[in-house]
Amino acid sequence: MISPMFETALATAQKIRSREISARETVQSALNDIDARDGEIGAFLSLVDSALEQADGIDAQIARGESVGPLAGVPIALKDNLNLTGTLTTAGSKMLEHYRSPYSATVVNKLLGGGLIPIGKTNMDEFAQGSSTEKSAFQLTHNPHDLSRVPGGTSGGSAAAVAAGFVPLALGTDTGGSVRQPAAFCGTLGFKPTYGRISRYGVVATASSLDQVGGLARSSADLAALLDLISGHDPLDATSLEVLPRFTGALSSGVQGMRFGFISESLGSANSSGVVEALERVKTVLEGLGATFGEISLPALEYNIAAYYIINTAEISSNLARYDGMVYSSRVQTSDFNSSMSASRGQGFGPEVVRRILMGTYALSSGYYDAFYSKALKVRRLIANDFARAFEGFDVLVTPTSPFPAFKFGEFSSDPLAMYLADVDTVSLNLAGLPGISVPAGFETLEGSQLPIGVQFIGPVLGDERLLSVSQAFEEATSSEFLQVAPRVG
Repeated sequence: MISPMFETALATAQKIRSREISARETVQSALNDIDARDGEIGAFLSLVDSALEQADGIDAQIARGESVGPLAGVPIALKDNLNLTGTLTTAGSKMLEHYRSPYSATVVNKLLGGGLIPIGKTNMDEFAQGSSTEKSAFQLTHNPHDLSRVPGGTSGGSAAAVAAGFVPLALGTDTGGSVRQPAAFCGTLGFKPTYGRISRYGVVATASSLDQVGGLARSSADLAALLDLISGHDPLDATSLEVLPRFTGALSSGVQGMRFGFISESLGSANSSGVVEALERVKTVLEGLGATFGEISLPALEYNIAAYYIINTAEISSNLARYDGMVYSSRVQTSDFNSSMSASRGQGFGPEVVRRILMGTYALSSGYYDAFYSKALKVRRLIANDFARAFEGFDVLVTPTSPFPAFKFGEFSSDPLAMYLADVDTVSLNLAGLPGISVPAGFETLEGSQLPIGVQFIGPVLGDERLLSVSQAFEEATSSEFLQVAPRVG
């Protein structure tokens, strides 16, 4: 049987509802493919033992003539910082190596309620800190388009799982580009919502004012159906917004009359011929559909990396203080309390996490708070103001998702600043709380490999659905040319 994973999620779900295939067959096919091929890619850290049992439950509902959701029976991958009852949730860290979730995140419960089947937990940079998934405590994840290159981060495992065709859908989290950048590197769609559109309850916290759950897919319609299911108010998340999701309904809106604005600072960051060509392709295609294009400067973006990494590390320092070896994190037993705590944190956290904790603690310390953290918050406001001004003249803003395609393992490992600069086009959206989507828009051939290129569309606050209409319009106009499953390499 040809794997249903090479179809869209919606098409697969329709076949399950019509009993052309069963949910069990769909899940088993995915598990077989993971067993055969994930050894070379490394997308998954663990698989969900109950996946086939859940599939049988969906098949039983359908056999009884009961109504099921539009994505029921479809396997989905979860980033390993999303809690699912009874499963390991490591956040890619030795600190949580043996932690089993006693509850499920709100987004996971919504998936289960809609009949989707979590099939496994995907690899990630430790505690969602990194840009390449090289910082996982457990394994490397390889880009399905070129196994010598990174999949991006921190949701690299989720992006690789979708790009390889293991699953049609995955969830990740996006603190500074961690859904969008790996989506660009792996050739999938990657969506980050307006802050508060999707609940954060049950997500292992990194930087709470920046973190958001996002979705990855190979079809705009699939992504819209997923977002309709997981968006919406959650009383368990105080930052959750009471806005009804209408993603699927927005797909047919088109781009006729829309005003698109290239951000000039981001155009200057593009240092790849493939990225430049992708931006020009987007302009040509969307103008042909009735959109107009201009350019605008956002001066405060000059400081976005500096502001982001002060705020990010400060919140990491605060959030990760709970991992002291005394409650549920890994413990190194010594003769006294203080040395045990010190040893537990020293051995449980990897070098990048330690670096960010130290940076954040320094920025929050007495005598430096005003010089660093307080100023970063002011810059954050300036960035948000610049975006608000830009949206007075444009409906959607456009940047590269990344200045370059996927890089090789180890290329930036010895230079943390170079790695941080890889996020130059994405972190500003998290600072401003804006929605963004990375759309595959081209390829660049390097050393014989065709590497995907992503273009980022940015919407105003609560302009999330607008971005799906842009994605769908571009997808249809290009006949999904850039949204195919990665060719098998190795």
